[in-house]
Amino acid sequence: QLQLVESGGGLVQPGGSLRLTCATSGGNFGFYAVGWVRQAPGQEREGVAYMSSSGASTKYEDSVKGRFTISRDDGKESVYLQMTNLKPEDTAVYRCAARHAGATRDRAPSSPKDFDHWGRGTQVTVSP
Repeated sequence: QLQLVESGGGLVQPGGSLRLTCATSGGNFGFYAVGWVRQAPGQEREGVAYMSSSGASTKYEDSVKGRFTISRDDGKESVYLQMTNLKPEDTAVYRCAARHAGATRDRAPSSPKDFDHWGRGTQVTVSP
């Protein structure tokens, strides 16, 4: 059973940057497609970035395109989310998620519903 643990959240001023890390264990990480999903209080969860198990395909939510970058290091069994030019509306709990890709190694997920493994999340707060 793949386990995921996020770190790197915190308080940052608008325009600042943060790098989230998701450390995984307990599974063959290279065969998992991954993503980052956020949820703000009172709002629906929102997928912000997705990556295929091969790393060849990525998808981003429109509001974060050009500001967020998802990456993975299969040797370290980790997923990263580099966030730049942060805005107050980026404030949320960010959760790392994964699903076994099977034969679809080049296909990135496209919805939080695609995932069946979840971390507990890390809080990101963007405020002056």
